[in-house]
Amino acid sequence: MIFGRSERGKPLVEPVTLKILVAGGFGVGKTTLVGAVSEIRPLRTEELLTEAGRPVDDTSGVEGKHTTTVAMDFGRITLREDLVLYLFGTPGQERFWFMWDELSEGALGAVVLADTRRLEDCFAAVDYFERRSIPFLVGVNCFEGSDRYPAEDIRRALDLDPDVPVVLCDARDRGSVKEVLIGVVQHAMTSAAAHRQAVTT
Repeated sequence: MIFGRSERGKPLVEPVTLKILVAGGFGVGKTTLVGAVSEIRPLRTEELLTEAGRPVDDTSGVEGKHTTTVAMDFGRITLREDLVLYLFGTPGQERFWFMWDELSEGALGAVVLADTRRLEDCFAAVDYFERRSIPFLVGVNCFEGSDRYPAEDIRRALDLDPDVPVVLCDARDRGSVKEVLIGVVQHAMTSAAAHRQAVTT
């Protein structure tokens, strides 16, 4: 942290900035989540779905979706005066997964957004973060009209480790998304502390 003084003599604190990824399947609500909570106008790289992409873009269950993220979404949120999160939403389709390695560089943790109507679509993201030992939380986006399941049922369906948090959320609601992000930060810090303890013992 960098400390200084403002013109009025009050101490200035340079906030700690942390990078959080938002991943998940196609049409699960990643762009919506970033937009709901970002305090700046989010950077979006959305393009219209085309006939050429129809064979590789599975829109079953999200037939009303007409755009897709082709690079990333970017947003920012200040959780506290001394803590700022940079949010990077990853593209959902398999043909854009090559970008995940670059986006995950230096990430503190990740949100894997899930839709119970297409739960299998988040398996790739879960596997990605497990293999790279990046702490993650599963946020179940509760779409209107979709079936609701207890968090523990979703944990079993995704075969998650007991320490991976699973929370129900609404990607459209700023308060709900903020709680998800706080959960990711807390989980990442707990994981880091456990790792340090394991190394020193």
